[in-house]
Amino acid sequence: MMARSTAGFDWLSILIYFLLVAIGWVNIYSASLDDAATSLIALDEIYGKQMLWILLSVFLIVILLSLEAKFYERFSSVIYIISLISIVGLFFFGKTINGATSWYAIGGFTIQPAEFAKVATALALSKFISDIQTNIKNLGDQFKAFIIIALPALIILPQPDAGSAMVYAAFFFPLYREGLSGVYLIAAVCGILVFLLTLIFSPIWVSIGAAVVILLFYFFRKKKRPGALAYLSILIMAVALSFSVDYIFENIFEQRHRDRFNIVLGQEVDNRGIGYNTNQSEIAIGSGSWFGKGWTEGTQTKGGFVPEQHTDYIFSTVGEEWGFVGSTVVVFLFIFLMLRIIYLAERQKSQFHRVYGYSVAGILFVHFFVNIGMVIGIFPTVGIPLPFFSYGGSSLWGFTILLFIFIKLDAERMSFGRTS
Repeated sequence: MMARSTAGFDWLSILIYFLLVAIGWVNIYSASLDDAATSLIALDEIYGKQMLWILLSVFLIVILLSLEAKFYERFSSVIYIISLISIVGLFFFGKTINGATSWYAIGGFTIQPAEFAKVATALALSKFISDIQTNIKNLGDQFKAFIIIALPALIILPQPDAGSAMVYAAFFFPLYREGLSGVYLIAAVCGILVFLLTLIFSPIWVSIGAAVVILLFYFFRKKKRPGALAYLSILIMAVALSFSVDYIFENIFEQRHRDRFNIVLGQEVDNRGIGYNTNQSEIAIGSGSWFGKGWTEGTQTKGGFVPEQHTDYIFSTVGEEWGFVGSTVVVFLFIFLMLRIIYLAERQKSQFHRVYGYSVAGILFVHFFVNIGMVIGIFPTVGIPLPFFSYGGSSLWGFTILLFIFIKLDAERMSFGRTS
């Protein structure tokens, strides 16, 4: 009976999950080790607490895989509403840590509901798209899908937690897979590009550049070329965005966010202030060379030069102690897991399963890309964890739930095919 119930699980994904969790804990141990440590499971130490969360995750996995796959679809709306209530409640009952009111304090532990809201949003979006039973090309359906995605992001943003809110851009992956026009993605990328270029150059030069590019597209794109009015509208929007960047940057962004953008874009150098974390992280990774300095032998790590190294900057420990080779192995494991999830999503017979799978892959990708990007200095520090790696019970449990719900859905794909 047990053999039949576990035969459908994708054990390769489960193996990669446990490999990433194990490697993550090894690096958390090194990043938080001090001379007073006496045990591998000392609950007064960071690595001991993380080990407890890992052990509890095993019981959580058993529960997730024991529930019927239909449970997640049937109660997706309820789970989504509960998650919205939980993040709204932070404004009244939340605990402020490092300037963000993003946690509930329960005894000696803290819980960050934003980590679980991503799972709830993935379920709700999957349920909505599967209910309309068609590609999401209707403007009304697109608007409803955007509302499902935007609600938790807009609640999280003013906590303030820009990093967690930004992750919701990951849901463009499943929307695009289900028929959303690529125009939205192109517009978003172009908008970001105009914004960043305006921070480096003046709005005048960016507007001139945009005009040249649009004219080239107009004259050289002959197939299905839109009318001149469409190109003119695009130019007007680009120019309007460029001239509004200064206001947005100075009045909506916080000073710490402005500083981080300026450092990444090379507009200022502050290796002793706001840029200290990134600079020390780059030093740590660079000093690891090809094969690293060895476990617990990283001088930057042992010296505590990289703040928050056991959380957002955990990858710098990998780079210093395991070198380029070790870092490549970790990156490969993440990429393989994401590609595996996409492969599994494509073979689903249920649209709910497929959309959820793409949501999982998208969320993992955004976390992976942004976290490693900020650690190596190509992305501003926004404070989001590396999945399965960074210290934190909420983070570990959130990603565990996210992944193992999909593993359960994938395991029951055949039964859904027979009943449909």
